[in-house]
Amino acid sequence: MRIEQDIKLDFEDVMLRPKRSSLKSRAEVNLEREYSFKHSKLRWKGIPIIAANMDNIGTLKMAESLNSLKLMTAFSKFVPVDMINEYALDVFRKGNDCSNVFITSGIAVEEINTLNNILQMYDRCTASLNQFNICLDVANGYTEEFSNTVKRTREKYPNKMIMAGNVVTPEMTEQLILAGADVCKVGIGSGRLCSTRRVTGVGYPQLSAVIECADAAHGIGGLICSDGGCRTSGDVVKAFAAGADFCMLGYMFAGHDECNSNQFYGSSSEEAMLKHKGKVDDYRTAEGISLKVESKGSVENTVKEILGGLRSACTYVGASKLKDLSKCASFIRVK
Repeated sequence: MRIEQDIKLDFEDVMLRPKRSSLKSRAEVNLEREYSFKHSKLRWKGIPIIAANMDNIGTLKMAESLNSLKLMTAFSKFVPVDMINEYALDVFRKGNDCSNVFITSGIAVEEINTLNNILQMYDRCTASLNQFNICLDVANGYTEEFSNTVKRTREKYPNKMIMAGNVVTPEMTEQLILAGADVCKVGIGSGRLCSTRRVTGVGYPQLSAVIECADAAHGIGGLICSDGGCRTSGDVVKAFAAGADFCMLGYMFAGHDECNSNQFYGSSSEEAMLKHKGKVDDYRTAEGISLKVESKGSVENTVKEILGGLRSACTYVGASKLKDLSKCASFIRVK
């Protein structure tokens, strides 16, 4: 046993320090990013905010709305296959592709089989539908089996963009990227409904996790997605300022018209396990809670609020592009 003495920080522990800026208006700020992914070699352009792969968040309606705003959606792994098929065909009829959407899977055999069936179905249909991204998602990304699953998935789909997680340390970020992930998902215990820190004592303050994991990923040509801990547009700003390439949001997208319900619960909550498995296995305990959120109307309104906060922050620190925010940002520790 050892104790690390370095101070680790969450979003609430810091603020951004304003700097002199030559920008005249928030309208001058460009929030779009363009990435070329390490392994798949695909290119993607858009606003790098992702609706989380949670029940009632990662829905078909959410994908339709966010796609029109140039944002991304990670489907919940419980979205029925036939509904995904209908969504893909509708996208195809409109002359678009599915590059703003992730198909989510865990590492259980049945989940991987479902993922393979979905992707192979679209590969046979048309090349333009061969744009779905892959999100390999588990609560604990530190197991050897998870790294092996990432490696096998990369071998099977060399031309797909793969995001994998969750982890919170530089060493495991590098491990997942070297195993085949284009994007490493960073965050354990930081989500609004996640009780992992309380139940297990395991976790990592999100701001420090993003800073350290981004540094590790960028050093070997990979990218990271900050997942969890964002409760306000200011937190989203801090995630990008800390070096995140993508930012995944759950709580901030809950309760909108595009959600299946106003009930918001973590993937490891008792409610989720009872709904999808019919029980909580004897060998585990719930690591998430459930709550009902107020109706917020269209998600477009919340997106405008988030993007407005990002643009304003960029003008405060002199960043004309979201790409430059982390270069221009200086954090002030307030706690």
